[in-house]
Amino acid sequence: MGFVKLAFEVLRLGHGTPRRGGRFHPVPALLLSDAMRTLLHTPLDPSSRAVRLVLAEKNLTARLVNVAPCSTSEELLHRNPAGAPPVLIDEPPTGGEVAISPAPAISEYLEDAYGASSLMPSTSAGRAETRRLVYWFETKFESEVNAKLLRRKIDDRIEGRYRIDLELWRQGVDRLCWHLDYMSFLLEGRAWLAGERMTLADLHAAAHLSGIDYLGSVPWTDFAAVKEWYQRLKCRPSFRPLLADRVEGVPPPAHYDDLDF
Repeated sequence: MGFVKLAFEVLRLGHGTPRRGGRFHPVPALLLSDAMRTLLHTPLDPSSRAVRLVLAEKNLTARLVNVAPCSTSEELLHRNPAGAPPVLIDEPPTGGEVAISPAPAISEYLEDAYGASSLMPSTSAGRAETRRLVYWFETKFESEVNAKLLRRKIDDRIEGRYRIDLELWRQGVDRLCWHLDYMSFLLEGRAWLAGERMTLADLHAAAHLSGIDYLGSVPWTDFAAVKEWYQRLKCRPSFRPLLADRVEGVPPPAHYDDLDF
């Protein structure tokens, strides 16, 4: 299984670039002449991680360019007016250049443009369920769990803020357990979240859960079925680059990169 090609050329878009005449001038470094595709991403951002997993599962290489969580780079805004990573810049098989965002659109684009190693079910009902669960994690899990835990601990640290709201943290932990309980319910009758084979739903869910696991906040012992499902994904070659990610000043727990945790 191929890996996402990691280019260690971290560009902090939106930081430290000069302004002339009151206008922001982004670093003109996102050239595709030396790589067919580029992913603007934040390493611990779950949506960015989901796209990295999809790329790796499809054996597609990409040049990774780090952007700050709250970047105001004109380059990023030009590629995605919403101003948030991830953004995939690609030269599709049909020619030209495209910039795709957000993560669910990127995942479906990769599925459509590069059909090998399909990550969608063959039935219309299965595809609908996969899309439902991708949307679930990218919206509901993001707002109820990540926004209260991961964003407060990691994004704030990157941006130089160190205050933790304990009430928000407790709310996030409570909702995390609710989501884990729902995942346990799904896995009672399915081998994977959306059915009998791994799909985009599993990759997006695992990407979001991996960010919380970096904080050491997942109560694995209380959710054995989810732990077994996550172990299967964690052991895949596509997951290994994610386990190597680190945030300065916020080390992960010892089990984070242990495949037999």
